[in-house]
Amino acid sequence: MQRFKNILCVVNTERNDMSALEHAAKLAANNQARLTVIEVIDEIPPDTKLFERVMSPVDLQEKIVKECQNKLEEKILPWSKKIEVKYKVLTGIVFLEVIYEVLRNDHDLVFKLAESSGLLDQVFGSDDMHLLRKCPCPVWLVKSNSPKSYQKILAAVDADDTYPLEEMTTRHLLNIQILEMASSLALSESAELDIVHVWEAIGEGAMRFGFINKPEDEINVYVEEIRKKQNNNLNILMSEITDKLGRDALTYISPKMHSLKGHPRIGVPEFAVKINADLVVMGTVARTGLPGYFMGNTAESILNQLSCSVLTIKPPEFITPVI
Repeated sequence: MQRFKNILCVVNTERNDMSALEHAAKLAANNQARLTVIEVIDEIPPDTKLFERVMSPVDLQEKIVKECQNKLEEKILPWSKKIEVKYKVLTGIVFLEVIYEVLRNDHDLVFKLAESSGLLDQVFGSDDMHLLRKCPCPVWLVKSNSPKSYQKILAAVDADDTYPLEEMTTRHLLNIQILEMASSLALSESAELDIVHVWEAIGEGAMRFGFINKPEDEINVYVEEIRKKQNNNLNILMSEITDKLGRDALTYISPKMHSLKGHPRIGVPEFAVKINADLVVMGTVARTGLPGYFMGNTAESILNQLSCSVLTIKPPEFITPVI
């Protein structure tokens, strides 16, 4: 099972909502992991004249940092007696400082409270979206209305086998990571686990409504063949994860598998709503060979429609563009 050992939690002490910190502390306790809590504040330009009559920019920055440290210490107090918790205040741009902190200290998971009431709300320039695209380790965005204990976890996988060989390998490894993490969390949270694979019958639309003239029965036979193939792909993936995690663990979790016809960018969010998922675990892989693209369009579209918490995972070979 996936076990996190060095967790980073990003908080904003100006907000009363400490949902992300609560989940991070709980997971750290369950995994006997280290937890570092940080707050990132704006840097005061050294040449600013606004406060020069009161104190220098350097002194003001030090005062603000100290106040934030005091607030952080107060916030972590309930958990510091149970687990190892460190805290620090950083200055700069939030997503950059978070990624630098991950790189410096080899954190294996980042927790953060989602920025908007509709999870990102298509604000692609937000710190959340930058982290989803560029953070080298998994990112867990916690909704402000997230329950303290998750009841329903949804793992979204892509078991399609029509990608180029190199990309197939990447996506397969990503699927294994998704299922390992989702299974581990389902055990930890005593939650129900649903696994969904949404697939398409390529060319069906052109056959039914386009320029390709095919009899209806032939189209139906073709779609049924694709359905059986996709179901088989999902069963093979589940067989591999069963061997990897152990049959006893998977039997205890008893995940429900769903192979659904449709487009992932529509099917995954709709299914998450249908089962009332508390957390969606998914990958954010981009197509190989497209430099500068750090998250696929489908993943981005899905994320912008989810109203629950999300745990996003990147493939093992991902290298952050932030240096």
